[in-house]
Amino acid sequence: MGFSPTTAIQFGWDTFKKRPWFFVGAAAILLVANVLNVGVTSGVNRLTGGTLEEPTIVSNLVNLALSALIIEGAVAFFLAAHDDPDGVAYSALWHPAFYWKFFATSLLTSLAIGFGLVLLIVPGLIAMVLFMFAGFLVVDRGLGPLDALKTSMEMTKGNRWPLFGFAVLTALILALGVLALGLGLLVAVPIVGLATAYAYRALSGRLDNAEAADARLAA
Repeated sequence: MGFSPTTAIQFGWDTFKKRPWFFVGAAAILLVANVLNVGVTSGVNRLTGGTLEEPTIVSNLVNLALSALIIEGAVAFFLAAHDDPDGVAYSALWHPAFYWKFFATSLLTSLAIGFGLVLLIVPGLIAMVLFMFAGFLVVDRGLGPLDALKTSMEMTKGNRWPLFGFAVLTALILALGVLALGLGLLVAVPIVGLATAYAYRALSGRLDNAEAADARLAA
């Protein structure tokens, strides 16, 4: 059964409506965390002699480290919200478990996408789809970086065009959130996060079913 981008987005919207102010609060916490990250990174950049145009390696590393911690928390939160929207709490946003695995996975994913974009743009977009769920696999299953990237590629087989369409739709939703004086992100971020968690759960379940079927055939 193929993945449907619109079904994922609809799930995100329907789940958001169950506890709208709660999810707005979660988005606000994430946005504040990102603002603090910018402040800390800028301070480190000044202390290490960097400029806005040419940040130092140290400040870039600090930014990557803090961003990974924030994103890992967001992934854990939206997975928990997908599984139990009525019971999830803000404490789910703090999820340092598997941090170094998540950091390494994020770094490898960013390098693959960045390198692909530098080449001809298209390879970068392909990498973005292939490794879309790598971070989720670290948080949900505790996989190491290479296993997470490999498993994400397996998950996306047969649904890469729909997933590309899903990425475009979510980017448009976030862009609309920015255009709405930035406050729209308080709604857009939860919808996109919940929709992506739905996509992950749907495709990881499909992969598990396929692996189970292969095991039965092998037996």
